[in-house]
Amino acid sequence: MQLFEDKAHLIERMLEKAKEGDRRAQKAIYDALAEKMFALCIRYMGDRETAEDVLQDGFVTLFAKLDTYTGDGAFEGWARKIFVNTALMSLRKNDVLKESEDVDSARSMTSETPSAVQDLGYKELCRMIAELPAGFRTVFNLYVVEGYSHQDIAEELGISVTTSRSQLLRARAILQAKIKEREKN
Repeated sequence: MQLFEDKAHLIERMLEKAKEGDRRAQKAIYDALAEKMFALCIRYMGDRETAEDVLQDGFVTLFAKLDTYTGDGAFEGWARKIFVNTALMSLRKNDVLKESEDVDSARSMTSETPSAVQDLGYKELCRMIAELPAGFRTVFNLYVVEGYSHQDIAEELGISVTTSRSQLLRARAILQAKIKEREKN
């Protein structure tokens, strides 16, 4: 218990120094978060170069908004929301959902879970998700990974709830096809 309290106190001190503009404290925060937030950025953006840009923008936003962190909840969770929002802003700017399909065209997609999914490694699954078209990948990440509802996704991305559902169905269908193809090989 003492270790947890010491770590919480250390994070609190580091945040206070970073708020005051202390570059070493900011670097320590960057070092503590960069790897996890970069993985998040890649999941949303699909490629390293764009993910690096979003990571950079996310840290700029994080340090600019550091004063708004109240200490309610985990700092990493608060930071995660900033990076998700930064990725979504980038995707919105590039209008990735302009080729969205309505749920009627996705009804024929199956939702069975192939047994091969249990044999997939984390990196291989992440690669498959990264290969999804941007709109499908975004909705998949928000719904499956972040736990957003279709209503929340629709509001966040400026699309209909029906479009959110169809994007998820299509993403799952594409992933299932990739898994089945892997199973054959």
